[in-house]
Amino acid sequence: MATMEISATQVKQLRDKTGAGMMECKAALTEANGNMDEAMTLLRKRGLAQAAKRAGRTTAQGAIGSYIHMGGKIGVLVEVNCESDFVARTEKFQELTKEIAMHIAAANPTYVRREDVPADLVAREREIYKDQVKDKPANVIDKIIEGKMNSYYQQFCLLEQASVRDPNTTIQQLVQDAIRILGENITISRFTRMKVGEQSAQ
Repeated sequence: MATMEISATQVKQLRDKTGAGMMECKAALTEANGNMDEAMTLLRKRGLAQAAKRAGRTTAQGAIGSYIHMGGKIGVLVEVNCESDFVARTEKFQELTKEIAMHIAAANPTYVRREDVPADLVAREREIYKDQVKDKPANVIDKIIEGKMNSYYQQFCLLEQASVRDPNTTIQQLVQDAIRILGENITISRFTRMKVGEQSAQ
């Protein structure tokens, strides 16, 4: 079967959507036979693999992202870390911290990651869900509870929330895409969201 010719326009469209390099985009489009969605999936999978390789690296540099919303009624500070001061100063990294701060302002997460949720709270949620499904067949109860817990994490944990800008992308995926583009491990350490008249979420 002949290989489909990939146009420069297609490559540019994919690059604009993903931020990946020109050669990466062309290779993904060629492999996907010109299908844009499949090419984006391929790039994301490669990004996940690269992110996994870098996951153990120390992230002692970074930046504090901030965002003020509703005429000063909501404010967010978020610490995003990377491996070098050079990457911390790049436009891509600054854009990432800003986007995460804006997302926190809108989505109001409580924790950065599921591991941050207190064990007693997890146990309490599990008990509630267990009680809700006690009349279901025994062989599906655990699966239902896990599904409900995943929904809980997606609601309250920043990394698992769908981006308010792009509901098809999680904040974790945004971070992984940045790792692929910038070539360094990137982590979110902590955040504070303040709303006038309310206590901060964290």
